[in-house]
Amino acid sequence: MPELPEVETVRRGLNKLVLGQVVTDVNVVFENIIVGDPQEFVAQLKGKTLEKIDRRGKYLLFRFSDGITMVSHLRMEGKYFVKDGQEPLEKHSHIIFKLANGKELRYNDVRKFGRMELIATGHENEFKNLAKLGVEPTPTAFKVDEFYQALQKKNKGIKSALLDQTIVVGLGNIYVDEVLWMSQIHPETKANHLTLAEATVLHDNIIAELAEAVKAGGTTVRSYADAFQNSGSFQFALQVYGKQGEPCPRCRTPIEKIRVAQRGTHFCPQCQQVK
Repeated sequence: MPELPEVETVRRGLNKLVLGQVVTDVNVVFENIIVGDPQEFVAQLKGKTLEKIDRRGKYLLFRFSDGITMVSHLRMEGKYFVKDGQEPLEKHSHIIFKLANGKELRYNDVRKFGRMELIATGHENEFKNLAKLGVEPTPTAFKVDEFYQALQKKNKGIKSALLDQTIVVGLGNIYVDEVLWMSQIHPETKANHLTLAEATVLHDNIIAELAEAVKAGGTTVRSYADAFQNSGSFQFALQVYGKQGEPCPRCRTPIEKIRVAQRGTHFCPQCQQVK
């Protein structure tokens, strides 16, 4: 699943490619991607100008004129491409936004898990999937004291706590494994067992790691690509994710893989011990 760095990279690319364009029509090939009535979805967007694309956690927020926001979640394999309208439609392109300049914004999704829904701009906190989200992992929004206090209320493993998006947003399986390794915290350590010092180290590593991943254009493990159809490069900087059996970069102990929160989880059994 695309995590914050990948979604942010897609957002930045689309802002360069389609901002200011008017939607002349929408072709809905696979209706289940649309939450609500597909015909109403098309009717509301026809003639609207795409003014801006924001991001909240792993969600893209397409801001259209007349106070309409399209909330888009890429789920496992969703991608957006901008193509000339005369180019043949790619396999797995399910929603096509036709633009006044002759281009098309195409949503491509092999597994068809992605979702799009229209809401009123400014009412994002009434949208249940956005309302429950924690803070963005930036130095201004993500405060270490608040982070520590939130962890103290979570009587579950730290990996599960970071994945649920209610404390801090944007971390998925890859980056949780990475920041826990950086912080020398076992993924099954209870969140409320962390000390303030440990939470501080983890807090700082979350900010730093996600910022570096954004700079690298995200991580391509399987099929992720940005709006320009480029792969990310942060996979070359990963320390433990996908490294089962390889020596830990810090202590040379072989990296192990277990199941945590129903996810394949990579860690160093020497550097990261359960508290």
